[in-house]
Amino acid sequence: MSPVIINIVGYAAAICMVCGYLPQAIYTIRTRDTDGIAMPTFLLLAFGSIFFVIQGFMLGNWPLIITNLITTISSVIVFGIKVHNDRKKKRG
Repeated sequence: MSPVIINIVGYAAAICMVCGYLPQAIYTIRTRDTDGIAMPTFLLLAFGSIFFVIQGFMLGNWPLIITNLITTISSVIVFGIKVHNDRKKKRG
């Protein structure tokens, strides 16, 4: 298969992943609403993104690296908000 087609598919996947994930992250950051977030599922998705970043560096695959860096950073932010909200609920 042509490297150009492989790169196009990689960039298309990157755009879809970021456009699919970022709206939820932005919503959570703006509203601080984390009631609908299941922590185990969310953590598995975050770890998956981290492993894809590592794989991207191993392969030198920039679409994989950039996409999953964005989702990892977003995941860390949302995770922090989720932990904060859960602690706040337990206190009060």
